[in-house]
Amino acid sequence: MASTTETKTGVVILFAGDSGDGIQLTGSQFSTSAALFGNDISTFPNYPAEIRAPIGTIAGVSGFQLHFGSVEVFTAGDACDVLVVMNAAALKANVKQLKPGGIIIANMEGFDAKNLKLAKYPTDINPLKDGSLDKFKVHEIDVTKITRLALADSGLGTKEMDRSKNMFILGYVFWMYNRSLDSTIEFLKEQFKKRPELIDANVKVLKAGFNYGDTVEAPMNRFEVKPAPLEKGTYRSIMGNQATAYGFVAASQKSGLPLFLGSYPITPATDILHELAKYKNYGVKTFQAEDEIAAITSSIGAAFGGSLSITTSSGPGIALKGEAIGLALMLELPLVIVNVQRGGPSTGLPTKTEQADLFQAMYGRNGESPVPIVAAYSPSNCFDGAFEASRIALEFMTPVFLLTDGYIANGSEPWKFPKSADLKDMKVSFAKNELKDGEKYLPYKRDEKLSRPWAIPGTKGLEHRIGGIEKENETGNISYDPENHEFMVKMRQAKVDKIAEHIPLQTIDQGNAKGKLLVLGWGSTYGSIKTAVREAIAQGHDVSHAHVMYLNPFPKNLGEMLKNFDQVLIPEINNGQLIKIIRDKYFVDAKGLNKIQGLPFSSEEIKNKIVSMLK
Repeated sequence: MASTTETKTGVVILFAGDSGDGIQLTGSQFSTSAALFGNDISTFPNYPAEIRAPIGTIAGVSGFQLHFGSVEVFTAGDACDVLVVMNAAALKANVKQLKPGGIIIANMEGFDAKNLKLAKYPTDINPLKDGSLDKFKVHEIDVTKITRLALADSGLGTKEMDRSKNMFILGYVFWMYNRSLDSTIEFLKEQFKKRPELIDANVKVLKAGFNYGDTVEAPMNRFEVKPAPLEKGTYRSIMGNQATAYGFVAASQKSGLPLFLGSYPITPATDILHELAKYKNYGVKTFQAEDEIAAITSSIGAAFGGSLSITTSSGPGIALKGEAIGLALMLELPLVIVNVQRGGPSTGLPTKTEQADLFQAMYGRNGESPVPIVAAYSPSNCFDGAFEASRIALEFMTPVFLLTDGYIANGSEPWKFPKSADLKDMKVSFAKNELKDGEKYLPYKRDEKLSRPWAIPGTKGLEHRIGGIEKENETGNISYDPENHEFMVKMRQAKVDKIAEHIPLQTIDQGNAKGKLLVLGWGSTYGSIKTAVREAIAQGHDVSHAHVMYLNPFPKNLGEMLKNFDQVLIPEINNGQLIKIIRDKYFVDAKGLNKIQGLPFSSEEIKNKIVSMLK
């Protein structure tokens, strides 16, 4: 039966199945295709913490949600239009995410008695046939059987054949949305270049899935989602961890300094290490240390030696790095500490997202230890965050926190390549021996930014003492003098405060500069807040949105901006952290909206809160 084509401005697809079903690959390949077509996209990979979770169980379900459209897209979507499920557990875990009237594409083999039992369905009642899904359009496909038939003459074993079934699903969804197979075929050729038989098998199954749409007897709609009106330029689909790595490479090139990363693998930060390891030709050195303490102390050593130095981790690793962060602060050396936040405390939810480490970055060290904080708010903005954190570290000779989180680190969106000329210059000058006869070098004598000179070890005449014991003002000698300690504590704080003079003023992202309600956000809540506020404004509500990238110090005009609104709402994926800092600093009676489920906000949750506050 001939299919009809329906035009959509945006579509949300959720691919779900076992971790071994290739769900993340399927989602990322469709994302790449959509990006190459010119759609705006936003993705949300969601997978179990276990390396190999129990097959067929809800705990083992891996998901990849993709929102693509012909209009601007800021989130991976509140609910999905299409749910692709490889087994019963994937359906049970995700059916609540599907819109009424949405499409379910189900692999029939994943709904046998064994899979139903593992998913805790009654083994004698198949949810695909019992009427419980009548409000959806259900398309049952025997994916496994068709995949094996397509590869009957391939010479592959049954297990190897079955590994290709995700390509059937991908090909079928490509057919549904009129997408080319070319980019995925090129990917498969590169991925399996040493196994030509696997290239042939996967391409064959991919095409079988695409052709199935034309040959199936049941009526099926096809959909058209036109390219989005993006600003002209060269784009690529980028994930947050990739963008973070590229931001550091760009900062290294702009500053003229070699880049050093000392890191210990931890979810979800490890991909920054993997990515930077590819760029030795740009003077990048990566060191996988034996533990978190070795990782950061190697980075401190590299900073002492004159490198743009970074260390990457997540909350548990940052806890272990705490004393060394204080050491970098005491030495006043440039170091960027990346915290890709995840659910906590302790091991917590290693593969789920959270914004609960703001207090850790702000206060989580012994003594008075002020550290500047920059927070990225989207996958592509991780580039800007990494670049800006590097600039501040180098200009002010200080460790700097860069906060991202699992949602934006693993999520992706289109990124317009910046031109080198558009990036800020970073002027780095090392201390020189310009001492007169009998004059002693003063390693803590400060410039107008209260920054101390960067003296490279081995420079004749600039020998100086380093270590974690309190420094005497200017000389850097060990000092236990009470007045000197108080002076140095206040001086280090004053240096951080002075950064406010060298960062942009806070701007309103949407809405009026004055009004009834300001929604103030930070980090990865950006897309959900932006979508919610845009919809609320369209419905006639007096609401504005501002998003803070610089969290310590805040932009100079933030307090004045907050007082231009009758009410302030601060949504956070934590139990209320920025709101406490804002209340303390500006005496603003802000209201919180908090979610601590390892999941990002939906825009609907925020919009409902906006409407209730404006009633």
